[in-house]
Amino acid sequence: MSYGLIAVIIVIGIVIGAIATKKCEPFLIGGSIIGAIFLYKQDFITEWVNTLEGVMSDEAYLILVCGLFGSIIALLTASKGHFGFAKIVSKICNSERKTLFTTFILGVIIFIDDYLNVLSIGTAMKKVYDKVKVPREALAYLLDSTGSPVCVMFPFSSWAAYFGAIFFAQESVQALGAKTWMGAYIKAIPFCIYPIVALLIVILFSAGVFPKLGGMKKAYERVATTGKVYSDASKKYNMDDGEGEQDGNIFNFLVPMLVLVVVACVTGNLVVAQIICLAVTLVMYLAEKLMTFTEYWDNFVKGFADMLPIIILLIAALTFQTIASQMQMTEFFIDITQPILSAKIFPMLAFIITGILAFMIANAWGVCTLVAPVLLPLGASVGANAILIMAAILSGCAFGNHACFYCDTTVLASQGSGIDNFDHAVSQLPYVLIGAGISIIGFLVLGFVM
Repeated sequence: MSYGLIAVIIVIGIVIGAIATKKCEPFLIGGSIIGAIFLYKQDFITEWVNTLEGVMSDEAYLILVCGLFGSIIALLTASKGHFGFAKIVSKICNSERKTLFTTFILGVIIFIDDYLNVLSIGTAMKKVYDKVKVPREALAYLLDSTGSPVCVMFPFSSWAAYFGAIFFAQESVQALGAKTWMGAYIKAIPFCIYPIVALLIVILFSAGVFPKLGGMKKAYERVATTGKVYSDASKKYNMDDGEGEQDGNIFNFLVPMLVLVVVACVTGNLVVAQIICLAVTLVMYLAEKLMTFTEYWDNFVKGFADMLPIIILLIAALTFQTIASQMQMTEFFIDITQPILSAKIFPMLAFIITGILAFMIANAWGVCTLVAPVLLPLGASVGANAILIMAAILSGCAFGNHACFYCDTTVLASQGSGIDNFDHAVSQLPYVLIGAGISIIGFLVLGFVM
């Protein structure tokens, strides 16, 4: 039996509750339990726990990535190497425009993985933003906007490897003539409207051409009137801000970060890269007598523990995603759109459906896994362009990943910027919606042209 409509109602309740209380976790957990009640009746507690255990087992990689990033950030902070980095970068970033463009360039360079992107750049740039008096909301927006959108646009990213493999399993994609998943993926890149538009808006924003809107405008007004680069709600994420100007060796920051990026690129495994990075910091920091082994271990544990709220949020979101999938929420959306399907409007519908689902269940990769095997064959049956459908799915996933306030990348962008997650989500929302609106029009036009 399908409970797709009920799943949608639950999601609406989660969104309303999260907005009203500015807390996502309890509503995600409650929503997954309510879904389990409909699915499993009297056995809902046992089955919900089994689902939770399954998520934690399946997502051990993600949990490790988040926790180890917390440890790396804590150790980099304790080494004071980021002060050396910030001091050099601040000589270049002596204006708002230069600071924003530097963040954008770093976001494009670190394209291998969106987690690596948002957390590493955030750690490096926070102090620079504070010195130039640019609101942290702007940093979080740039981190989020150069996370998944950049990863989608590069065929060597973790996104490309995962999405490309899923696409290439479909007959309509293989019929395009590409011999590998990368060949098929590259065909879709030029038509990924949302990532392209999101990056263009960031460039215009950094240049001071695009206007400050909504929560972002209020953040800039707060800085202008009070000098506060983050809101009172974000104070708890910045308890070390009273330490003032300090000296630090840039290499204590730069060498571990370069090792992290290079190993991630070579191995394709972020956890391996993190472990090697931690080993390098251990040797460097003990050899320089920056800290004792006990202090090193204490910082490692503290950093991992600091990521616990993020890990809880991610597990709650992924547990709800699993329950929503079992309730056939995706199939429900497909069913209600079938009567109005046509080749010309199909790419636009594929973007809208994928974007809504990615926003609702906060897992772009999971959504692609669900919709690609449905939308690509369905599109082929009505004669829609397979390349546009791939691009629409990629764009929809990037939009959902960017827009959803409890999505992993959005949460991590907040964490990397040291601000409250709700402040970040609200301040970037107008730019996300503008990108979505342009994408809808763009895919409609392309559907008629191609």
